[in-house]
Amino acid sequence: MILVFDVGNTETTAGLFDGTELRKQWRLTTQQERTADEVELLIRSLLGMADVALGAVHGVAICSVVPGVTPWLVAACGRAFGVEPLVVDARTDLPITLDVDEPRTVGADRLVNTLAASHIHKRDCIVVDLGTATTYDCITRDGVFLGGIIAPGVRTSAETLFKRTSKLPATELVAPERLIGRRTEECIRAGVIYGSAEAIDGLVRRLKAEWPGSEEPLVVATGGLAEKLGVYCTSFDRIEPGLTLEGLRLAHELLREPAV
Repeated sequence: MILVFDVGNTETTAGLFDGTELRKQWRLTTQQERTADEVELLIRSLLGMADVALGAVHGVAICSVVPGVTPWLVAACGRAFGVEPLVVDARTDLPITLDVDEPRTVGADRLVNTLAASHIHKRDCIVVDLGTATTYDCITRDGVFLGGIIAPGVRTSAETLFKRTSKLPATELVAPERLIGRRTEECIRAGVIYGSAEAIDGLVRRLKAEWPGSEEPLVVATGGLAEKLGVYCTSFDRIEPGLTLEGLRLAHELLREPAV
């Protein structure tokens, strides 16, 4: 088995793979102030609840956009499993090409999404990753990352609205039954959910219009809000919340596991 971690600004998603099967998945709050001891204790607890022995885990792969968390996670996994984790960043020798002006600044999650989309779908793709930010990764069938868009995430936009408007209450991300709200809470929910969905569909439409090849790209939604927003977006062809985890599994398979 291998354990993979996608460390985001708000949430860390962990996945346990048994071969190619995602056996277990966890979503955790990303906390920079945790120590390696605390992280190791958390990992041991999660595996214990899943009834998985530490010795069953033979590899770890990590992608992180939070540099302060990475060293503690690496140290914790090293101690728990006795292996050196694979940390994916722009220097990692993955079978992808970064066709952008500043390759070293591309986020690790976008690298992993590029690997996963090109290997799994084998066609041009737009990967819409719905997290703290909403990113749009433009990827060719042969694993070339063309660039894309970074926009405020759905929750980020909503939290900004609540903080800057003293009379508007915070509310959960659930669409109202009707678009024309009759209460303030309904108005906010309609604006956040439907406004975000329209923004996503509009940006995907513009990306398709500017696409360099003749093949229409497959649009894949991933990230923590993919399933929630997928109901309201018309541009998604696939909803694959575990795409980044699958990319980490592939990276570990390609770079750390012996060829057979």
